[in-house]
Amino acid sequence: MAKAPVSHPPEPPPTSTDAPAAAGAGVAAEETLPWLEELPPKKIVAELDRYIVGQEAAKKAVAIAIRNRWRRAQAPEEIRDEIMPNNIIMIGPTGVGKTEIARRLARLAGAPFLKVEASKFTEVGYVGRDVESMVRELVDVSINMVRSEREDDVYPMAEQRAEERLLDLLLPPLPSPPPAASSSPGSPSPEAGSGVAARQLFVVSSKGDVQPKVPEAETEAQERRRRTREKLRQQLKDGQLEERDVEIEVQQQNFPMLEMMQPPQGMEGPDINFGEMIQELIPKKKKRRTVHLHEARRILIDEELKKLVDMDDVVNEALDRVENHGVIFIDEIDKITGQRGQSTGPDVSREGVQRDLLPIVEGSTVQTRYGYVRTDHILFIAAGAFHIAKPSDLIPELQGRFPIRVELSSLTEADFVRIMTEPENALTKQYAALCASDGATLSFTADGVKEIARIAAKVNERMENIGARRLHTVMTTLLEEVMFELPDYPSKNIVFDGPAVRERLLRIVEDEDLRKYIL
Repeated sequence: MAKAPVSHPPEPPPTSTDAPAAAGAGVAAEETLPWLEELPPKKIVAELDRYIVGQEAAKKAVAIAIRNRWRRAQAPEEIRDEIMPNNIIMIGPTGVGKTEIARRLARLAGAPFLKVEASKFTEVGYVGRDVESMVRELVDVSINMVRSEREDDVYPMAEQRAEERLLDLLLPPLPSPPPAASSSPGSPSPEAGSGVAARQLFVVSSKGDVQPKVPEAETEAQERRRRTREKLRQQLKDGQLEERDVEIEVQQQNFPMLEMMQPPQGMEGPDINFGEMIQELIPKKKKRRTVHLHEARRILIDEELKKLVDMDDVVNEALDRVENHGVIFIDEIDKITGQRGQSTGPDVSREGVQRDLLPIVEGSTVQTRYGYVRTDHILFIAAGAFHIAKPSDLIPELQGRFPIRVELSSLTEADFVRIMTEPENALTKQYAALCASDGATLSFTADGVKEIARIAAKVNERMENIGARRLHTVMTTLLEEVMFELPDYPSKNIVFDGPAVRERLLRIVEDEDLRKYIL
């Protein structure tokens, strides 16, 4: 499958004995982008500042925890296993940036990263997902990450091999000569009158080797075939044959019987994938398909990538990355918090989920389909709004597993102005890009941005405070008519200043029952 090259983090520094040796051309990725762990904490914060406004305390705590992963790799081997990560719990109202910090870390870290919702887990014995599944999912993320890196390294070679196979499909090889034309040098010559055409001639080279003499007609045919193949190769590169039909053999992927063996949605499956085991035992069935050449190229490149990538080496490196560089972000941890002593009702499994989290966060061995994984050095970052419950409502043992606590502050009107203008993914820039698709330009003046921020802050005060998410609702209401009429809008240069914003949102600001307009 054709893929865009992806920048991936390099292997940990050579001084660390935890990281396995890179295989093949994997070292080439080391020159593209450094690990986030190798950046100084100040640069990690600077990377987060590009997308997240404020919350300096949370960014600082996360930067130190990420940098400590690299510092541990540089420590002497005899003490390295004793250095445990300082897990973090972030406390703050919804919409202040907790999840956004996790999302940006996932894109910047380069290490295996997984974000899970604590409310989706259930206590062992209940129907649902157990907490160990987060480790298995992290392993799957790491496997895909390492495999993508290795595929990127060998992709040019796979593309070249696929091109040769496509040329063989477009120009099949010449048929092999009949057995009568390939007699050995020691065989007796045919009798006179049996046909001179069946006689094969041999020449002696300067080294004394006896080689068959190729007839001139066959030499010309091979030369013509070579020139035709080169013409087809050039046409392939120029994209002139993309819609041409070719017939290829593909392996049958799915079997109805194996699909029935998969666990239902929301149910935990076994650690061993019996479906894959049975599929390996069943003889590979192939079927011929007629597809366009561009589709055949994708299929053939996929097949070549599977041949070139050593999955055993991928699994070994992926497991090592999980154990030494993995990060799990547990969001909505306050949803599994209940008041002490209340163990009845529909939330009976809340405290049970906390107890199940204890060994995972503290450090234990989890069985996965690729092998056993130790969670001792996986970094856990938890987050919750704690509107109703308090962090002290967590069971004491789990509180001790998150020694670093960071409180995120509520967003003010000034923060909303910065959120609308400073980040690279600001809402104003997003809507401007959407309008540009219809050939229109959208811009906001400084007083227009301030007015949007003022209205969002006022609505948060009069209704539930949902933080920066309120900006989405305000912007959607403000631009609803413009986005609907944009293809036929009279003006292709749309500017929103303070008066224009107030005029469009006046009905919302004056109405006491804001739920009719902004949910």
